[in-house]
Amino acid sequence: MTAQRQLKLGFILHGVGPGWGDWRHPDAQPSASTDFQFYKRQALAAEAGKFDFLFVADSVFITEKSSPHYLNRFEPLTILSALAGATSNIGLVATLTASYSEPFTVARQFASLDHISRGRAGWNVVTSWLEGSAANYGRDKHYAHDVRYRLAGEHLDVVQGLWDSWEDDALTFDKEGGQFFDPAKLHTLDHKGEFFSVKGPLNISRSPQGQPVIFQAGASEDGKAFAARRADAIFVSHDELGAAQAYYADIKARAAGYGRDPDQVHVLPAARPVVGRTPEEAEAKYQELINLVSIDNALSMLGRPFNDYDFSVHDLDGPFPDVSEHGANSNQSASLKILAAARAENLTLRQVALRFATPRGQFVGSPEQVADALQHWFEARGADGFVLFESLPGQLELFVELVVPILQARGIYRREYEGETFRENLGLDFPINRYARRLEAAE
Repeated sequence: MTAQRQLKLGFILHGVGPGWGDWRHPDAQPSASTDFQFYKRQALAAEAGKFDFLFVADSVFITEKSSPHYLNRFEPLTILSALAGATSNIGLVATLTASYSEPFTVARQFASLDHISRGRAGWNVVTSWLEGSAANYGRDKHYAHDVRYRLAGEHLDVVQGLWDSWEDDALTFDKEGGQFFDPAKLHTLDHKGEFFSVKGPLNISRSPQGQPVIFQAGASEDGKAFAARRADAIFVSHDELGAAQAYYADIKARAAGYGRDPDQVHVLPAARPVVGRTPEEAEAKYQELINLVSIDNALSMLGRPFNDYDFSVHDLDGPFPDVSEHGANSNQSASLKILAAARAENLTLRQVALRFATPRGQFVGSPEQVADALQHWFEARGADGFVLFESLPGQLELFVELVVPILQARGIYRREYEGETFRENLGLDFPINRYARRLEAAE
């Protein structure tokens, strides 16, 4: 009998919030983005709700117009390493840019997190879309969009190759015979490619889950191709179910085209639920959220996918300006979506900014209404699960208390973790070491 498909849930750790006005809420803690105890409380709440993973977003460039959380926050691997000791089951996904990092260091960092957490690490592979990132790493110019994805592909090749340096049983620890490891099961990578030259081997063994789980947020054509070919889970943003279903079907078909099992590729849209004990209470909370965002904040948020473009130079109530060139080499997918909506509905700059800053989405309501919406997207094949943002202080705890039991009662969400590693809980196959596989094939 085939096991029932199960909803997957992740939670974004974002301190003072993903927006520009979140920190102003009366119950918000303005120092949250650098407060370990705050992160620990959120991590334990998500784990109590049997979430699959915690997710830490990141970027390597800020300006005075960046959101408060972006201005002052922990480096992802550092905070997740600390949280590994405070949690037991939940996955730990860190964002790290392939464009401005060395594969050997990345392989070592994530392998270390995987060991510290006993097999719960994940890497969200990004290419960095803010032009200013280059200046923080000694480069005069940011990589072009297509170059970034070629670089990311090779970077991931190298990292995963290094993670296979040691076969699973290479460390023998034979005290009597005096053999610490079997030399035949330690392998040198000797990679020489377009962007990287890395000898290896890696100086840390394989972890209990074999390799960390790979996340990606591909939405452009290059991004979707990369994600469908390489990612175990894909973090994406959709405003309505039709677009989510089209993306879902596209990714699954692409994955199959690459010879992959589509069920081994999880599509996880972002969701920012607003839960109230009644529909009226939820609506009042959503209005709280709207009231936190000024038009200046909204313009700053809107500028981010357009390489932090300054929209304040334009007439707020005039037609939305043609700024496509600023998004083409930045967050291409998000900027194209905004431009398309503005043109199709003939929106003003003010209308676009406010819509982008406080999207209502389909996840505002009573616990039953929120559960219904999540289940509908899941069963309609718009998602395999969701990555949740906390919309207002206390919403994570409210979701765990009120929505999770409904999803569990409906049989689409776990009551207990299935395994000990992140891969086991996501239902992903164990990655066989490439050198062991070749030996088996030769025999």
